Amino acid sequence: MFRTVLIANRGEIALRVARTCRELGIRTVAVHSTADRESAVVRFADEAVHIGPPSAKASYLHMPSVMEAARRTGADAIHPGYGFLSEDPDFAEVCEAQGVTFIGPPPQVIEKLGDKALARRLMAEAGLPVLPGSIGAVTGLAEARKVADEIGYPLILKAVAGGGGRGIAVVRAADELTQAFRETCAHARAVFGDDRLYVERFVEDARHIEVQVLCDRHGGAVHLGERDCSVQRRYQKLIEEAPAPNLPDELRSRMCEAAVRGALAVGYVGAATFEFVVSSDGSFHLMEVNCRLQVEHPVTEMSTGIDLVREQLLIAAGVPLSFRQEDLAPRGCSIESRVNAEDPDRDFAPTPGLLTEFMPPGGPFVRVDSHAYPGWLMGPDYDSLLAKTVVWAPDRDQAIARMDRALGEFRVEGHGLRTTIGFLREILAHPAHRAGRHTTGFVGAMTAERQASAMAAAGEG
Repeated sequence: MFRTVLIANRGEIALRVARTCRELGIRTVAVHSTADRESAVVRFADEAVHIGPPSAKASYLHMPSVMEAARRTGADAIHPGYGFLSEDPDFAEVCEAQGVTFIGPPPQVIEKLGDKALARRLMAEAGLPVLPGSIGAVTGLAEARKVADEIGYPLILKAVAGGGGRGIAVVRAADELTQAFRETCAHARAVFGDDRLYVERFVEDARHIEVQVLCDRHGGAVHLGERDCSVQRRYQKLIEEAPAPNLPDELRSRMCEAAVRGALAVGYVGAATFEFVVSSDGSFHLMEVNCRLQVEHPVTEMSTGIDLVREQLLIAAGVPLSFRQEDLAPRGCSIESRVNAEDPDRDFAPTPGLLTEFMPPGGPFVRVDSHAYPGWLMGPDYDSLLAKTVVWAPDRDQAIARMDRALGEFRVEGHGLRTTIGFLREILAHPAHRAGRHTTGFVGAMTAERQASAMAAAGEG
């Protein structure tokens, strides 16, 4: 097992990783930018190293600074968390070259699956259903038009190097394609340094279902069930749950088996997530494979009782999986709600500021993953995630009631601060969500309902 793990990340995920390392008796090193010098993980870790100014490019994404911190502190492994360098094959290769274990899949695998167009081809060859679209990246607008003529509209343009809901554009008609293609190329070039795009059919009002997979270095591979991530706003997940409600068992089994087959086909090692879109007719297609821990991984942990970070560390250390597929039996229902410092009444604009009060909920089967505390300055440099509230209950109705109770207990105050807590509770109370009939179009429809109600109320006034 590792002696010292450097955590190349920040926020709640850095603290989350540090906690499991401590349980395993592993020394931890937190790296931090100037803006995060008072962060919770800096206080919690065994050692902290300043790696640069607030700009992520100059700190958390700056490989030389991260590697120098690893060298100085004697770290023999690096956990990248999610985001930042977690899916960068060059970083994984640098770690390998310098004798530091990268806690994630081999760089060659990240490279294959990080290229979304190549991943589509590889997964299709492995027998996974992929959405109709371009075989790989299109060579330009002319080829995009040709593919569009073949698959029809609406379609979606995606950056080959994209992720996290960025570098995506939905095109609903032929006369929108030229502008959307140019804008998405420019965005992809600016954000990812790679302007290649691919094209695939856009499925409206679908369900977003993902499957968690673990693979060791000895050919062992299991799935840990699925998560429903259909409650999204602009491709950003808001609420996730396991198991997916109203998903036929036969379909669930086929998706999970496909995910394991896809992982084995590319020699995957570590934790992977296979994201699928499920149409109203019950067909499913692969969207992409994520080579990292997901933000919503606690949902699976709560329903399976397995610490995914612990498994990542053991797998990276060469330890075989200690369980087989037949040993896994997810039970009950778990739900995660992402609490962000955003104002839902101002188009979810971030509301950074000093936290004057932060009291998370508690009680039975409630887990809160957060790096926030009273007196912490939530700056404008990073994402607005304040906390992940996760609950478990024997069934979905009880889990929804528990989540509503937990969110109602949250006390978050700060000058100018707004949160999404009220909006999340509205989602939980909505009849479509309560019935488990929500799709990826649900939040958009609900937002339109809110706006219509507000306008009607204003008119009456």
